[in-house]
Amino acid sequence: MSGRTGPVVVLVGPPGAGKSTVGRLLAERLGVGFRDTDADIEERAGKPIPEIFIQDGEPHFRELERRAVAEALAGHPGVLALGGGAVMAEATREELRGRPVVFLEVAQADAVRRVGLDAPRPLLAVNPRQQWRELMERRRPLYLEVASAVVDTEGRTPEQVAEAVLESLELKDQ
Repeated sequence: MSGRTGPVVVLVGPPGAGKSTVGRLLAERLGVGFRDTDADIEERAGKPIPEIFIQDGEPHFRELERRAVAEALAGHPGVLALGGGAVMAEATREELRGRPVVFLEVAQADAVRRVGLDAPRPLLAVNPRQQWRELMERRRPLYLEVASAVVDTEGRTPEQVAEAVLESLELKDQ
């Protein structure tokens, strides 16, 4: 890991991939803390992410996200889940290089089912299936760029996904 400190595992992927659920399981299994940058942003802003998008705009949200990710990568020694769009920032992708990043790949049907069509996801508000497909066309290459491992979540329970993440990073015996 080139002398860097920071998270033992970083999870990336689209909305509905299970980053928070799997992240909590991994943290428990590894005996470390769990942190979600979306929660950090909401806490700092004092409002939910959909409100940030509506009231302040996506560019403002992305700047908050970039800062939250940089801070978490620098100071969190446990499991870190990044918001689905965090990899859009070139600076974030650069900071992820050489780190234990796992892309949780999820099929569209599973993601839509998990996220729910009525969930407050600002980028999936109109025609969620088409929006999700377009979002993945833009983001999938970026997830793959930063990932040191890819774990497919299809047909797996969160526990099975967590196990696959540990195996992919050779952390299984810890």
